[in-house]
Amino acid sequence: MATRSILLVSLLFAGFLAAGCGTSATDHDDDHDHTESPLPETVPIPAIAFDALYVVNGGDSSISVINTETNTVAGTIRLKNISYPHHISLTPDRSALLVAILGQDLSGGHSHSGHGGGAAAYLLMMDATTGTLRESRKLDHPAHNAVMTPTGSSVWAAQSATAGTVLVLDPVLLGTRSTVSVGEMPLEVTMTPNGQYAFVANNASDNVTVIDVVGKSIVKTIAVGDGPVGAWPGSNGVMYVDNETGKTVTAIDATTLQTIRTYNLGFTPAMATVAPDTTLWITDVENGKVAIFSTERDEKIGEITVGAGAHGIAFSGDGKTAYVSNQNAGTVSVIDVATRSVSTTIAVGAKPNGIVWRKG
Repeated sequence: MATRSILLVSLLFAGFLAAGCGTSATDHDDDHDHTESPLPETVPIPAIAFDALYVVNGGDSSISVINTETNTVAGTIRLKNISYPHHISLTPDRSALLVAILGQDLSGGHSHSGHGGGAAAYLLMMDATTGTLRESRKLDHPAHNAVMTPTGSSVWAAQSATAGTVLVLDPVLLGTRSTVSVGEMPLEVTMTPNGQYAFVANNASDNVTVIDVVGKSIVKTIAVGDGPVGAWPGSNGVMYVDNETGKTVTAIDATTLQTIRTYNLGFTPAMATVAPDTTLWITDVENGKVAIFSTERDEKIGEITVGAGAHGIAFSGDGKTAYVSNQNAGTVSVIDVATRSVSTTIAVGAKPNGIVWRKG
């Protein structure tokens, strides 16, 4: 009888504890929102077959698809459940687009002091003909861009944080294969034309990390100017690093990894690229222009007035036409490369930035 009484008391006491713990857990849950944020989605467009220019509109989370044969917006891919898409790239087989979702507005500049807070950061991979979402990857820290290796073997993106890292991802599922530690607040990751090296611009370290793509190992760290944003590959075998804070561009030989020239601009650059005529084109954010420099010396040889907040540059496949996204004007300037004159201006979405051309 005594044994059964002890057993009964023990069971009642255990039940009391369980009930009490259950009540505490419920009260605790009521004080916190555990609702999962909705995943990114896209609103596709009908499949396209024409030569197209894709323009990322950071201000309204969309991508304008321009038919470059008619210079008209043929469709708009809407991006849902995300904020502030930034830069865009095309996979080597031209089948997919890679879009970096920052989750914060950097239209005022890439300064590392402005990073932090904001909405969730993602990488999106979508079908290039329709905008249908293939895969998304949430990030711990914002990435300014994502780029696939020329062989299509992996996708690379830098997470912008004080302890900067580069993620090497599966090209289909975007799962992490390896991680490389770099400098402080890395922004853009770009590839040399032959795919041997990845260049990572460390905005707060004022240098560029060069990584061997096959070995995933750091080959060299190169000091550049103040506040580097990206190392843009030129067709002449030179990487051009735009230093936003220092208002300079550093030219680095992609083979020897030696600095060969510094361009003193006097304006804030957004992007640098080599035109088909081997001149260096640099967007001038402050003055709404494209400044044209010699690739042989620090000499400005011309300029083209485009729109407010000139940002990204892309060339058509035949090299006859250039396109510039004007972030503060909400437009794209279409430029005749031979005459260096604007032939037309196309209205797109709010705060256009990333831009890429694709053969249909």
